[in-house]
Amino acid sequence: MEYHQGIILGIIQGLTEFLPVSSSGHLVLGQIFFGITQSQLTFDISVHVGTLLAVLVVYFSDISAMLSSLFGFFLKAVAFKPVSHLIKEDKNLQLAGLIVIGSIPTAIIGLILKQFEHILFTSELLVGVMLILTGTILWVSRNYYYSENIKHRFGIKKAFFIGISQGIAVIPGISRSGTTIAVGMFLGLDRHTAAKFSFLLSIPAILGAQVLSIKDMINGGLIIDPVIIYATIASFITGLVALKILLTLVHSGRFHLFAPYCWLIGSLVLLSKIF
Repeated sequence: MEYHQGIILGIIQGLTEFLPVSSSGHLVLGQIFFGITQSQLTFDISVHVGTLLAVLVVYFSDISAMLSSLFGFFLKAVAFKPVSHLIKEDKNLQLAGLIVIGSIPTAIIGLILKQFEHILFTSELLVGVMLILTGTILWVSRNYYYSENIKHRFGIKKAFFIGISQGIAVIPGISRSGTTIAVGMFLGLDRHTAAKFSFLLSIPAILGAQVLSIKDMINGGLIIDPVIIYATIASFITGLVALKILLTLVHSGRFHLFAPYCWLIGSLVLLSKIF
């Protein structure tokens, strides 16, 4: 892989991981455009780590608060002190628990779909169809921006269904951020809570996917060249920018504006396969 190809793909990953247009779909299309047909496992892991770091930076205070609450919970639990009041009262502990609940269906679906990755990540036709589906989901979500006017409890069932949507988003062309935020709003969460939970939920998902890939990466030969380093830096920087842009759009009620883009790119991909 050439330097310019790696940096461009890193930028694509950084932008599309958070903007609701499907990073996996765009990476597949980008690699096809550059004629990259060999497995790029080390590269894919690295650029995803770059976007993961962006999430950690933006949500550092929330992550620190959850870790602090979890640490306090386990300290009391191992000392056989009462912890039931913490579960009921500590919002950060509750949020951590919901992330665990949401990660369960994501992991199960992800492991199932991993068996078909040789099909999922090589089909331009699939990417085109799923991009159109993503656009439709985003467009429908515009009717749910103001659900915060109604009080909805965020509990285990909602976290579980959002986790299911994140697992399905493994399919290239389906936006992880777009789908999870939209599903959160469909379930009655206000857009601020839906966005926050979506990106916090992405942390164990991205980490889990990379851990599962490390064995394959080692078996295939661990080679990290400067192209990968530059691509990772590019994905981190553009990921920070994209995440802040998306949060602004979600909070201002303009999340659905990416729908026409998804429809356009999806349609162009389908037309290219037909003609």
